[in-house]
Amino acid sequence: MENQSCTINMLIQKILDDDKQYDMSKIISAYEFAAKAHEGQKRTSGEPYIVHPVSVSFILLELGMDTDTICAAMLHDVVEDTDATLEDLQKLFGQDVASLVDGVTKLSKAPIFNQDEQLAENVRKILLAMSQDIRVMLIKLCDRLHNMRTLACRPGFKQRKAALETMNIYAPIAHRLGIKAIKDELEDLSFRYLDPYAYSEIEHILEIKKDERDLFIASIKDKLAERFKSENFKKTPQIDGRVKSIYGIYKKIYINRKSIEEVYDKYAVRVIVEDELECYLVMGIVHEMFRPIPNRFKDYIRTPKANMYQSLHTSVISKEGITFEVQIRTWEMHQTAEYGIAAHWKYKEGIQNRDKMEEKLAWIRQVLEAQQVTNDVEEIVRIIKTDLSTEEIVCFSPRGDSFTLPPNATVIDFAYRVHTQIGHRMTGAKVDGRIVPLDYKLSTGDIIEIQTTKDESRGPNRSWIDIAQTNEAKSKIRAWFKKECREENIIQGKAELEKEFRHYRMNVPDEDMAKLLADDLKRHNCDTLEDFYAAVGYGGVVLPKMMQRLKDSYDRMYAVPEESESDEIIPTKTIDGKKDSGVIFENILRDMQVRYSRCCNPLPGDEIVGYVTRGRGVSVHKMTCPHYLASLKNEENRDRWKKVEWTNAPKTEFYAEIEVLAIDATGLLLRVASAVSDAKVPIYNSSSRRLKNGNAEIRLTVSVTGREQLNALIGRIQKIHDVITVTKIEGGKTDD
Repeated sequence: MENQSCTINMLIQKILDDDKQYDMSKIISAYEFAAKAHEGQKRTSGEPYIVHPVSVSFILLELGMDTDTICAAMLHDVVEDTDATLEDLQKLFGQDVASLVDGVTKLSKAPIFNQDEQLAENVRKILLAMSQDIRVMLIKLCDRLHNMRTLACRPGFKQRKAALETMNIYAPIAHRLGIKAIKDELEDLSFRYLDPYAYSEIEHILEIKKDERDLFIASIKDKLAERFKSENFKKTPQIDGRVKSIYGIYKKIYINRKSIEEVYDKYAVRVIVEDELECYLVMGIVHEMFRPIPNRFKDYIRTPKANMYQSLHTSVISKEGITFEVQIRTWEMHQTAEYGIAAHWKYKEGIQNRDKMEEKLAWIRQVLEAQQVTNDVEEIVRIIKTDLSTEEIVCFSPRGDSFTLPPNATVIDFAYRVHTQIGHRMTGAKVDGRIVPLDYKLSTGDIIEIQTTKDESRGPNRSWIDIAQTNEAKSKIRAWFKKECREENIIQGKAELEKEFRHYRMNVPDEDMAKLLADDLKRHNCDTLEDFYAAVGYGGVVLPKMMQRLKDSYDRMYAVPEESESDEIIPTKTIDGKKDSGVIFENILRDMQVRYSRCCNPLPGDEIVGYVTRGRGVSVHKMTCPHYLASLKNEENRDRWKKVEWTNAPKTEFYAEIEVLAIDATGLLLRVASAVSDAKVPIYNSSSRRLKNGNAEIRLTVSVTGREQLNALIGRIQKIHDVITVTKIEGGKTDD
């Protein structure tokens, strides 16, 4: 595909040279409409804007797309960037063209919180339209390809942003659609901006060896052609040479930590024959002429890739000691390998055989269904980055059925890929006859036997969500919990939310919870707080990504300490019957009542500050307290913060709450209690519970004289066998 921008005359000449029939007048009308709509608009390069849609149309023409697709490409930006409407397009060019343009048009006013969600929502819209008509994504891919070809004119930060987006979203989609030419070019162009040094280095290596490489490939082609003359082929095989893409070499060298000499397929020869039988005949000839490298033979004819790719691959060594790859395929396989789904327009039936087309695009529905389970629009991007990875492994069932999975997939992912119910009822797994744990990482060629129970009430474990690597498996597990365990989900979700609130030092009264979560309830289609808790419980809401936003809302709601419930007196006890305030005031009346704020739970040893409340004495906070930091933004309250210090020996002990997370084991509670007793620290309250992941949580309320004693106690407990973490809870919030 050419890297230059195109003109309408070049497009017309290309149509005239093509054997395919096009409605030339309709395409020219679309060009004239777009040229008028974009009149006066310029690209960043200074070119007239119309150059872009014409270039996108030209790329689609090279893919062999039909008249309506070419017209839609010509018009794809008019609704978004001009006064033209979809109604105008439908009236002039028909419903098909209008629908395609609508599918490609970005969402201008989506209810989102940030740019990442805007991107994800736009991708989701394209996938929805693509599930109805695959041509939407083909237009979008060609649109992105031309934008990447002309990215040099844009500022550096926009270059990197576009390159990362392309590498993470559009290249994987092009890969899954099987359009190798577009996938390779998108990756190379993205790589150029993401790591220009490595790109230039590999480009330089390839350039200095260009003549040597060309001579070598030419000699291999000549040897094969001469040898083929002695065989009875239906038609003389076509032999081509190719060089691996720059990004492809980069992945082998830098990611897999190989030297360039170890990249066996940087040079490759492709042989195209008439049928499958001839493919295997050529394979035998190649292995007869050159020494094959062990474990470098791949049969993608018998086990096609998920993107329909079929071919035989083998790596061999020439007499000169140079390694190279030979790819062998039929003409039909070659068309699919180069053009993927677009081959149906270039060579076959276009969109006639819809049942066959829908079967090939089933993965789109899986992506959309997985996102709907979580109600998290950004899940779309995560799914594309993992499940549609250009790297794949192929595993087998005991019956010989093959299944394609992304790298690092586990036996859980395999079970759910075989069938949803197989996953739900899985009790264990064997790989190549050996029992393996559920987090076992699979490799190409593994034969997996999933062990299941006949108990229909059996379901997955929540911990599987963290073990599974594919979003397909994660979404099916979440869907099971959503359907089967609502009450348990509510309890689990509320506990998880409270834990996050403790981590962010947020103390939200029950009556304010709905107000704080109002936007998120609406965004996740939850009518009540219980619906939201349930969604958190089954994994439909991802808390960590929303917590900073909730924290900002919380700080706005509770910016003034005295207006919250956080200024209650922390329980204390006197020492030797004596008691003082525990703090020394500066510029504050000495007889004012002292309150230790629950929002940060200060202890002697912490740096503190006092807030003079209206009629409620002095509220003491830690210097790191979020209420203190938020209140400083309000000039009206700033002067009411006063310097205070701890007395040298306060006649008060403070109750502090600590949380112990440990592996559940016999005698654990006794060992923890003994450690506290040995530290001569009284325990006033304790509770324990077993967590869903098999660990145990113990909460203790103890009496300490200050931060130093508490830290010593935490260190003592941390040394106990099976203990994972020990944290202080700040007024119901853990202090990490």
